[in-house]
Amino acid sequence: MGSKNTSIDDGFILVGFSDWPQLELTLFVFISIFYSLTLFGNTSIIALSRLHPRLHTPMYFFLCHLSFLDLCYTTSTVPQLLINLSRLDRTISYGGCVAQHLISLALGSTEAVLLVVMAFDRYAAVCRPLHYTTIMHPHFCQALAIASWVGGLMNSLIQTGLMMAMPLCGNQLNHFFCEMPVLLKLACEDTGGTEAKMFVARVIIVVVPAALILVSYAHIAKAVLKLKSMAGCGKALGTCGSHLLVVCLFYGSAIYTYLQPTSSYSESEGKFVALFYTIITPMLNPLIYTLRNKDVKGALLKVLGKMGKTLTYV
Repeated sequence: MGSKNTSIDDGFILVGFSDWPQLELTLFVFISIFYSLTLFGNTSIIALSRLHPRLHTPMYFFLCHLSFLDLCYTTSTVPQLLINLSRLDRTISYGGCVAQHLISLALGSTEAVLLVVMAFDRYAAVCRPLHYTTIMHPHFCQALAIASWVGGLMNSLIQTGLMMAMPLCGNQLNHFFCEMPVLLKLACEDTGGTEAKMFVARVIIVVVPAALILVSYAHIAKAVLKLKSMAGCGKALGTCGSHLLVVCLFYGSAIYTYLQPTSSYSESEGKFVALFYTIITPMLNPLIYTLRNKDVKGALLKVLGKMGKTLTYV
């Protein structure tokens, strides 16, 4: 094909899991179930945080944003995957591919920044408890949330713009959605300079936030070790443990996917890793935050109780 960018006219064929046809039906069933659980779990978190006054705190304000991000992120990829697995259509237009890349990358980048904001919230709660309400003022929380969304969008616009400027050859993407490492594999010519710029952008959006989170938790650990009360230690660890687990799940998969050289990126392995962070992690986040969270479980029981009374009167 030479150096002609044929994908602009012809679109792309998403290979998906067609290399393993025996897995497609099983994956379709399980992914449909996981997607439904993701929609239910994250919608429930948002609804509870809005309906119950006890959850009108900075922690749950940011958790609402995380749940909304997870809803949008999984929806940006899973419907396309389900169509792919049903073998109805494996194609995507060039414009659709760019839009999917832009949206999914913006949402993922926003989550990377938001997790730092949530770590700062936990730092303020544990290390500055007497000044917590002053530090985490509602207007400041709103500004942090807006900064997360703007930062994620700007990162995505920069990287998507750089990717669109590269000549691409071929129209087969060995993936189930338009993800950057796979698109870079289609580059027609040496793109070392462009890839270097994109790598710097990925470092800024992945490594820098991860480092800031580690610094926050270092201060939190130092503060917890100074506590003489075991009950105080348990409460501090309880408020941070859920967030730390989500951070490990998110950044572990992000570092694997986006911080390795394009030449060493395995498309086969990448597809299964992508299944983890596009489907499994968004489904697990509500469970992680609710299983050991007394406030959320209490709010859920009260809401269900009110619904039960309403149905009884009806």
